[in-house]
Amino acid sequence: MAVPPRVFVSYSHDSAEHKGWVLNLATTLRHRGVDAVLDQWDLKPGKDLGHFMETNLVGCDFAIMVCTPNYVQKANAGTGGVGYEKMIMSAASLESISDSKVIPIIRQKGEPLTPTFLGTRLYIDFSPEINEEYALDELIRTLLNAPLYEKPKIGSNPFRALGEAHPDRASDGIRLIMRAFSVAYENALRLQNVDYIDREGLIGASTAHPITTETFFLAALEKGLLVHNNGEIRLTLAGRDYLLNDEIIGRIPPL
Repeated sequence: MAVPPRVFVSYSHDSAEHKGWVLNLATTLRHRGVDAVLDQWDLKPGKDLGHFMETNLVGCDFAIMVCTPNYVQKANAGTGGVGYEKMIMSAASLESISDSKVIPIIRQKGEPLTPTFLGTRLYIDFSPEINEEYALDELIRTLLNAPLYEKPKIGSNPFRALGEAHPDRASDGIRLIMRAFSVAYENALRLQNVDYIDREGLIGASTAHPITTETFFLAALEKGLLVHNNGEIRLTLAGRDYLLNDEIIGRIPPL
């Protein structure tokens, strides 16, 4: 079983309602397979606040920053607990915290704001007017590396240089057989007044060796262009379309 991603949740204590919202978010994350770390669970009275923040930020797989206007203001001013987290997140000496670990989420009204040190990093919008279920789904998929759409693999180049291309022998052979059928059919209709031919007539009309003719005759049967019953070789509708489309026989001119 895969190890759950460890995620540190950073937020400002704006109000009891906001603290409750963050608690619900972290609880949902844990229920969905994410090891969420939150001060409301993990920071007890008497513990060192700075050590708690630094240890968990450095040791986490991701850091979620819940950006409210108060959070952004404190982060930009470098004050309070949020200001300390800003110092850690932007310290060049702590190279273990990479840019890809920081996920800002917006919980604001109006123009979305993130702390200056986050720059133009993409955020997930949890604003009140946004459908929170979609935002939550996007966040959890990001944390669990379970994208909704997977990038397709690159296929092979469908084109080759003319010098490297090989003729399609099967296609050429079927065309040869269908041309031979057309000639033999015309002879049978004219001389015997029948709408089918036999193998002897097909081989006689073919310009290829009898073994080659037999090989591609079987291929034409497989493709459903011809049928062979009781020694009679007949044309199917697919075979008729092949003769017309490949211009082996001419189309009826319009009136």
